[in-house]
Amino acid sequence: MSEFATVLRAWRDRVTPEAVGLPAGPGRRTPGLRREELAALAGVSVDYVVRLEQGRSVNPSPQLLGALATALRLDVAERDHLFRVAGAAPPSRGLVPRHVTPGVQRLIDRLGDVPLAVFTATHDILLWNDLWAAMNGDPEQLVGIERNLVWRHFMVGHDGVEYDDEHQEEFSSDLVADLRTAFGRYPGDRALTDLVARLRRESPEFERRWAVARVAEHRASRKTLRTTVGSIEVDCDTLSVPGGDLRIVVYTVVPGSTDAAKLDLLRVTGLQALTPG
Repeated sequence: MSEFATVLRAWRDRVTPEAVGLPAGPGRRTPGLRREELAALAGVSVDYVVRLEQGRSVNPSPQLLGALATALRLDVAERDHLFRVAGAAPPSRGLVPRHVTPGVQRLIDRLGDVPLAVFTATHDILLWNDLWAAMNGDPEQLVGIERNLVWRHFMVGHDGVEYDDEHQEEFSSDLVADLRTAFGRYPGDRALTDLVARLRRESPEFERRWAVARVAEHRASRKTLRTTVGSIEVDCDTLSVPGGDLRIVVYTVVPGSTDAAKLDLLRVTGLQALTPG
């Protein structure tokens, strides 16, 4: 058996269902994830996981390897080993990091009572909890560049989100300045270069702000989100992940407020739209 197949099976066995938010259930013959569970988490077929573990499928794509690394809760060293034994180059340190570490995964799992999501340094959404999806719409419905917050802000708009004039200006300016910081940090990342070029070409507002050449990191803002239970005003704070250059965005509300009561109701209804009566 190849080293790739060996580590894939061993790492699947060590991840408990509870660790990824799945019910353990009775009658399990493996202490870790079933193949169908790993397949679902990584977004591939069960048959493909079987072929990978049996060494009958070779040269998996970097995208698939990244998805497997995240599903298996691998740290950076383990992720790089998975890439190498699969015959692929590990993600370059010169590219925007996209790997969600086990610690960040656990944080998302444990903080289910507040809306939060994980973004790259260029504001691509990587991971979110149900309450985030309930407030902002389900990111699963978005593909490609549509998952980039900067692109959506300047090219699609922010339907369902309200800012006062001060926070609207501040947020737009911070997004551009934050993207410029990443642009300088990862000059070899082609996807980032293409994103900036398209925004400069297609959004006059982005181009105007880009020309100012401001460099900064977005940290906080206040906004009102229109949800199925009514408008909720939230404080939005951005936390940095040391060593991984990821951002955890967290929404909080004033305790005991009407907004807190609405958030409690949304926590119960989840992604289900409320219907009259």
